[in-house]
Amino acid sequence: MYERMLNKQEAPTIEEMTVFCGENAERFSLLNEWLTSIFNTEQKIVFPYGNNYGWGVAHKKKNKLICNIFAEDNAFTVMLRLSDKQYKSVYDQLQKYTKEYIDNKYPCGDGGWIHYRVTCKEHLDDIKALLSVKCSNLFFDEAQSN
Repeated sequence: MYERMLNKQEAPTIEEMTVFCGENAERFSLLNEWLTSIFNTEQKIVFPYGNNYGWGVAHKKKNKLICNIFAEDNAFTVMLRLSDKQYKSVYDQLQKYTKEYIDNKYPCGDGGWIHYRVTCKEHLDDIKALLSVKCSNLFFDEAQSN
């Protein structure tokens, strides 16, 4: 269950990745389209971190990684890093499922990484809330530097 696309020799198309997500294919498409249309991210199909991660879609903004979205059999996983302050800013608005990911994040500096599996609409809503925090802070940082 939730197997990933692990054949490094054959790069999938975005369409093949979408179909692979099965019952969550529409959510996979919606999230990728949402990031690109709302936050102007650049999408690239990547096999970034070795054989356990497999193929995914990297979303970047001005060469800064926003997240990776890994296609899975009937699901997908979003890997992203936020600061503790960013997590805290939306924590109380999130489901228990999402809070468990945050509570068990992989620490990195002031914050950490989560690998968030999306399997339903509520999960999609929560990951969009987290990604909105990440992207909004990037826009704020860009405005400060201009």
